[in-house]
Amino acid sequence: MKPMSERHFAILRRHMVELIEMHMDLMSDELGKSTLDERVAAALMAVPRHLFVPPQLIVLAYHDTPLPIGFNKTISQPLIAALMIDLLALHPGESVLEVGTGLGYQAAVLAQLARRVWSVEIVEEFAAAAESRLRELGLTNVTIRVGDGSRGWPEHAPFDKILVTAAARQVPELLVEQLKTGGRMVVPIGPAEAQRLTLIRKDSEGQIERREVLPVRFTQLETGQ
Repeated sequence: MKPMSERHFAILRRHMVELIEMHMDLMSDELGKSTLDERVAAALMAVPRHLFVPPQLIVLAYHDTPLPIGFNKTISQPLIAALMIDLLALHPGESVLEVGTGLGYQAAVLAQLARRVWSVEIVEEFAAAAESRLRELGLTNVTIRVGDGSRGWPEHAPFDKILVTAAARQVPELLVEQLKTGGRMVVPIGPAEAQRLTLIRKDSEGQIERREVLPVRFTQLETGQ
């Protein structure tokens, strides 16, 4: 059998987005909306997810499931990745902090939607691989550094939006401090057995409002660098 071409991958990508949109419609009561933002759908269509998984898993890249990427980490299920980005409600002129770059897939999607993406990854090998992939795609509005993502990136704060791709037991206070007034943060909160995808909003007085969206399962947010 001949290898898959970019045309084949584009078909799978379209099917992936259609499946995400179907699930969002089915979960509309929990989500408070039934459709994926058009800009998010377009960004998902634009980013070749198969370039952000290990080569031996390319044929599974568009399945709606998390996939292992090494170091006991995974690339998130497409539905959850799309939902997290959709909840941010990103605008073109905004800056976004991503905590947990992985191999760079969500950073690549965010780069289609925001002016600037700052991404922190604790695994040095992941950061290097993500930089290479993003460079090959010509995405110049993403900057990655190796470090403890729970500390954010104070030099470039405050951020309009923050996306955390690993679970914290409590809302990370340092990240809240780096969130602009009126900003949004999406983060899984809770222990492994009881995580909830949570939307954080910061009001004009610096107080946070939180809404639990749905149960999820993520690896724990690593700290220490």
